[in-house]
Amino acid sequence: MSLKEYLKENRLIPDGSMGTYYSNIVNQPGAVSEYANLEAPDIIKRIHKDYLKAGARMLRTNTFAANRAVLHLNIENQIQLVMAACQIVKKAVKEVEVEKIQKQPIWVLGDIGPIPEDANTNENDVIEEYRLLCDLFIEEGLDGIHFETFSNFHYIEKLVPYIKDKKKDMFILTSFSVNKNGYTGSGISATRLMDKLGQMDGIDGCGLNCGVGSGHMYQILKKVPFPENKLIYAAPNAGYPEQMQNRMIFMDNAEYFAGNMRLIAELGVDILGGCCGTTPEYMDNLRKTIDIKEHVSTGRKNPSSIVSIESPMKSNDFYQQLLSGKKVIAVELDPPYDANIDQVMECAHILKASGVDLITFADSPMGRSRVDSILMSIKIAEETGLNVMPHICCRDRNMISMRSVLLGSYIHGVRNLLIVTGDPVPGESRVSTTGVFDYNSMQLMDYVKEMNMEHFAKEPIYYGGALNHGRGSLEKVVERMKRKIDAGAKYFLTQPIYSIEDVERVRAIKERVDTKILCGIMPLVSYRNACFIKNEISGINVPEEIVDRYHPNMSREEAENVGATIAREMVELLDPVADGYYFMLPFNRVSLMDKILRR
Repeated sequence: MSLKEYLKENRLIPDGSMGTYYSNIVNQPGAVSEYANLEAPDIIKRIHKDYLKAGARMLRTNTFAANRAVLHLNIENQIQLVMAACQIVKKAVKEVEVEKIQKQPIWVLGDIGPIPEDANTNENDVIEEYRLLCDLFIEEGLDGIHFETFSNFHYIEKLVPYIKDKKKDMFILTSFSVNKNGYTGSGISATRLMDKLGQMDGIDGCGLNCGVGSGHMYQILKKVPFPENKLIYAAPNAGYPEQMQNRMIFMDNAEYFAGNMRLIAELGVDILGGCCGTTPEYMDNLRKTIDIKEHVSTGRKNPSSIVSIESPMKSNDFYQQLLSGKKVIAVELDPPYDANIDQVMECAHILKASGVDLITFADSPMGRSRVDSILMSIKIAEETGLNVMPHICCRDRNMISMRSVLLGSYIHGVRNLLIVTGDPVPGESRVSTTGVFDYNSMQLMDYVKEMNMEHFAKEPIYYGGALNHGRGSLEKVVERMKRKIDAGAKYFLTQPIYSIEDVERVRAIKERVDTKILCGIMPLVSYRNACFIKNEISGINVPEEIVDRYHPNMSREEAENVGATIAREMVELLDPVADGYYFMLPFNRVSLMDKILRR
């Protein structure tokens, strides 16, 4: 009998936490159980058998963290470790059957946790590593694969068809970790998770694990409509741990846990297990508390009751200007290094009088601290009424902080963002300052896209991306842009443009990508400024003939006039391809705008 057939008539109890139980046995706080597949296989086999003796009918391989990033393995050692995990669990099942401890069928799933990513992650490499793990589990003849503790669908959507194409009857279980409010780390609500998973072909079971205790898991699930075409899985933590002498200690609450799981079962959940902190004792209490023969559809919610997250959207002034065909004018100002904002406020009022459409602020460019771009933007918007677009980079905030910042900026009226990966921390500061980079720009765009659907549906945040038009082959640039568009980017801002070659490159990009592009214009204001940008700022192409139009002995007025002239020339050349212009004014010299635009 297949696992899917069994679950048509029965509920199922799987194993609990491998990591918690392993740490308890070896008495080593934070011990990594996956290494034991090679170093202490008898302990892992014992753990599998203990869960089976407690009544578990489904085991997962000891491979949740068996990826190269976490375990610091090369590919050969990774394969060896995963194969060992498969052999250990098979031996455990066989021994239990021989000993007649468990007379009922037992199913084994290959366990895959999320592979850690940061700003430098290569997506293709991650997909290939996931595929390798899937291939190993298929080759080992396991009954299924469990994608455990994920926060979004990104890789799962790509892997499910891959698995089903190789083995059609492979049982695929997907579970996601949520917080007490019912949101994943990527900002997806439990309701949207279930809605989306119900629409995904190939997934057999889906649900929630980790993140919360059994009480919160029940509160979340009772509000969430379940898709009728999927088996539902729930595996909360034992509770919320306390750190004691470098150990994470969970309360001994197996009976309380089982009582809450009974309530969860009554919602129509098919597979009831446990995550962090749960041991064979918890599974034994589950077995005694839950009637596995009870009709599993009891309490199953009607998927038609899922509330659509789509609603009419309020228009965005800046984006509507872009769509109208107007050549919009965005001007970047530098936030101050200190608390003196008099000059930047004066600049903002001058730009408003000049008729610019939007002011944008960089997020501590070059990794050197300035006034926060979002707070500075809010101050400008409140005092001038101008549209603002703070840059938000991935360098300085972890996932928790980023969500808080996005929510805070939204309630203060910020509706436009430029999302960038961000400059790294300067070399001399790396001893005392750490770059975070939980996201790269595309991952953060995906996150904001989710927040738009979950929280800001009536008036979403519109965000753009940086276009490094000269970096790499045209095909690579276009491919990256399309990925950002898929992640929700509505427009792009380019690096400063100084040459006909760059104009033609932007034209070629525009022909291949249907999007709005604001072309970067940076008037160089001195010979020294021109040499600095040419020689020290990567990604900006300043031809020698541009530098030659300056000389060291020019007056400030002469140099600014040259810079304004070059800027006007670039505006004229870009007119057929630009949807607007993104002016970067060195040293906040806003007087240049009148010279450039001849107002």
